[in-house]
Amino acid sequence: MTRRPESSTDNVYAMRNAYTVSTEEALEQLDVDPDIGLAEAEVVRRRNRFGANEIKKAETRSAWLILVEQLRGVVIYILLAAAFISFVFQEWTDGFAITLVLVVNTLIGFVSELRAVRSMETLRKLDTVDTVALRAGHPSRLAAAQLVPGDIVLLEAGDLVPADVRLIEQSNLKCDESALTGESVPVSKHTHALDDGTRLAERVNIAYRGYAVSSGKARGVVIATGAHTEIGHIAQLTFLASPETSPLEKRLDILGRRLVWLTLLLASIIGIGGVITGQHWLEMARIAVTLAVAAVPEGLPVVATVALARGMWRMARQNALINQLSAVETLGAMTMVLTDKTGTLTENRMTLTLLALPSGDVGFDHTVQNVSERSTVNDASEQAVALKIASLCNETESCGGEDERGDPMELALIDAASSRGFGRKMLLELEPERHRIPFNREQMLMATVHDTPTGQRMYVKGAPESVLSRCTSVHSDLADEILDDKEKERWRELNASLSHQGLRVLALAMRDVQQADSAIEGLTLVGLAGLMDPARKGVLEAIGACRRAGIRVVMVTGDQSGTAAKIAADVGISDKDVSTYESGNDIALDELDDDELKIVISADVIARVTPERKLELVKLYQRQGHIVGMLGDGVNDAPALKKADIGIAMGQRGTDVAQEAAAVILLDDEFASVTSAVQQGRVIFGNIRRFVVYLLSCNLSEILLIGTAVLMGLPLPLMPIHILFLNFVTDVFPAFALGFGEGSGQEMQRTPRDPREPVVLRAHWIGIGVFGVLIAASVFTAYTISSRVLGMSESEAVTVTFIALAFAQLWHVFNIRVCGTDLLKNPITRNPLVWGAVSGCMILVVVAVFVPGLSEFLQLVNPGVSGWILASVFALFPMLAGQLGLQFLSLSILGPEGTLNEIPESNE
Repeated sequence: MTRRPESSTDNVYAMRNAYTVSTEEALEQLDVDPDIGLAEAEVVRRRNRFGANEIKKAETRSAWLILVEQLRGVVIYILLAAAFISFVFQEWTDGFAITLVLVVNTLIGFVSELRAVRSMETLRKLDTVDTVALRAGHPSRLAAAQLVPGDIVLLEAGDLVPADVRLIEQSNLKCDESALTGESVPVSKHTHALDDGTRLAERVNIAYRGYAVSSGKARGVVIATGAHTEIGHIAQLTFLASPETSPLEKRLDILGRRLVWLTLLLASIIGIGGVITGQHWLEMARIAVTLAVAAVPEGLPVVATVALARGMWRMARQNALINQLSAVETLGAMTMVLTDKTGTLTENRMTLTLLALPSGDVGFDHTVQNVSERSTVNDASEQAVALKIASLCNETESCGGEDERGDPMELALIDAASSRGFGRKMLLELEPERHRIPFNREQMLMATVHDTPTGQRMYVKGAPESVLSRCTSVHSDLADEILDDKEKERWRELNASLSHQGLRVLALAMRDVQQADSAIEGLTLVGLAGLMDPARKGVLEAIGACRRAGIRVVMVTGDQSGTAAKIAADVGISDKDVSTYESGNDIALDELDDDELKIVISADVIARVTPERKLELVKLYQRQGHIVGMLGDGVNDAPALKKADIGIAMGQRGTDVAQEAAAVILLDDEFASVTSAVQQGRVIFGNIRRFVVYLLSCNLSEILLIGTAVLMGLPLPLMPIHILFLNFVTDVFPAFALGFGEGSGQEMQRTPRDPREPVVLRAHWIGIGVFGVLIAASVFTAYTISSRVLGMSESEAVTVTFIALAFAQLWHVFNIRVCGTDLLKNPITRNPLVWGAVSGCMILVVVAVFVPGLSEFLQLVNPGVSGWILASVFALFPMLAGQLGLQFLSLSILGPEGTLNEIPESNE
């Protein structure tokens, strides 16, 4: 062939339209002889110009980056500032204590997230794909990465297509395209040119990188490699799809900013008040640091991190591997799930579902097994003959069993026949195959000829319209009957009905033949076989659980709308008729008019969706205010998985690209694992809200206690080191106990919380204020009595204040109980961790006062029996007042999902 100029390959990657040109034109543009391939020198030149046939992978998160990420957040910044100021004023004890808090929090988050990230990376080990290419006239097996545009590759059953390939020769080639298009059934290929604008899923003369060859063989020319393949294009979309900040991160950041302003406001008021009352400004600066330490809940980052980490570990035991700590809570905040169909809701394998026979439809139950093969051989019933044809008229060489390879539809027919005693191996021994007419796209059928005891017989299987046009009779248990035009029309209508139900329909037929007679005419129709990629076990129940929890489930698939709608109905995506929307490739969602956009938003199934359109849909629903979860396993799901608030990929069937883009991987590929993870996420947010309210009310009591003393011109009742001890020891352990609550078990019976809802609502702030005042007033009274009435020294009075505040905050944990629960029997009192935390912290307080070394470090002294009694009695007042008030008003701090209720609710 005539060689083009050397610059002919300059526009190799412009061959996005290779499907529109003939094989000759494609070869000419790529300057290659299909019988020789490229010379080694030309391969080197093209590889130097276009690079290796590799797709950029997601960069591994380094341990250093994971460590730095733990130091983000307003609360952390406040603590860093407080530590810095403490060191400036040479308050070394306070500075080192604050630093210790930061170090502990950082290490917990770092270890938890590093463990999760390394577990994810274990799943992402890519296998090296080899291929066969013609080089200088000789077939060579080489790594797919060595391919260049213009290489001639040879494909056969079992291969993964190594690059985007324009087919130039093929023999019964079928490809599994589910990873890229979502199409669950292998697609037959040909080499003819197609019209410009043909959908990707319908470009049957192209084998795109990532397709799996189900059957047949082919020769093709590489038209794109690396990042310029369709998969490479999707990978680029994935990298550009910036992940959303998690709802919890947004809420805690808002809370942190509010704490900053609150701290500055209170410090300013008290500082100015102190200067007015005659105190030195340097002393007031030191007090301001004390107030900052008191205002910021040092334990909040630690408790939140540990609560999320514990949720991560619990989810891992339930087969949900979490990549980032924040993803744990995001699962609980989900309001919508967009899910792929193939391999996610379905098994990604074909199954014979129904046989439509002349005497009526027969539903096919694969749990029924026929143990005796020989007893079925002479069975001439309609069902027996249909299954015999399904087994013998089959392109796969497999005889069933564990070592199955081939077209999933062919294997499904063999498996169904075997389950009724018509094993392929046994049938071939009894009726040896003498001749085969392979499937081709022109005739849309295949045929095999077999020796039988009564002569030779042809078995035929193919597209119903093609087979019906060649039939003149129909098989019956009694006798064959003439198939006239009226009866043919009835069968065509039946075929249309089955197709509308989402079934893939094949017609089965036969006829007796003479020697050397291979005409596929005068057939006897036996029936229609309906196949489907069945729904996965447990999906119906899992989707039902999501809907009861107020989570909307929408199927987004590249498959056809009829098939998708049938699966959607089977798995209960809607309690009424499933609404579908078939997406187009040419119009962006932003360009749709309002009426059509409403149809898209309300649809239960969105079919024929490209990767770009999936990404647009995620953005659309996010603009509607949804927290969007995306489930998928294919390459085509990756951009949407990355952009979604929570991307969830399959661990067993999921592609590496999908797993790299996701925040969560389901190790068992079960949709039910999603509902378990959502429930755990909701429990965790409820727990976080509980301990946030607990910690803030404790910290407010410290601010009010110190502020009151300053404004009254009294000595400070507590030092910064005392507050740090209380905040990080006696506050944190009860908060841990609240954070480890198991939940009420009713989390999935409630609708999702408003995505815009903050961690602390206005009603929570009221509760925080009330309890903060109760605790501060009670402790300040104990401080005043100890110093003014009992005449204790300043050190003794400070110790009484320390003990009273510690005990009051510990007892306060029982005020954080669920609305309407019993005074003595509620989730708080039934939590053994709460009792352990309260008991352990009381012991720590005693140790802090009596153990030499520690007591000197904390500047505490034994206040005597009277001091201990005084502190213990006044510490009980806030808890008793809170419990009596709650019981009398039937009003608890937190409702079932962690919201403050102004009126009673029913018991959990």
